[in-house]
Amino acid sequence: MKKSLLLLAGLALATTAANAQDVTPANPKTEVKVRDNGTEKVVVKTGKTNVGAALDNTKDAAGNVVHKTGHVLKRGAQKTGHVVKRGAQKTSGAVKKTTQKVEAKTE
Repeated sequence: MKKSLLLLAGLALATTAANAQDVTPANPKTEVKVRDNGTEKVVVKTGKTNVGAALDNTKDAAGNVVHKTGHVLKRGAQKTGHVVKRGAQKTSGAVKKTTQKVEAKTE
């Protein structure tokens, strides 16, 4: 179970990181900085830095893993509940049959 969760987490991180890379920036911003000696420097900002993008990707991937883990746990609980219910039905059926046999013998 632990290995499968780690595998899912790794796949989610890799997939999210690959999909989140933006080749064309949405809104490049241009800033003009004037230096002390009077020259100008033009700086174009095209989006998030690599570190900022990695942080966002990690946060998204962690959310995906938590969501998937929650779904797996919910499904497991449903299966367990079903097994318990079926076991109770079988047990009650066996008890009824045994009670009927004992009553038939005593009559």
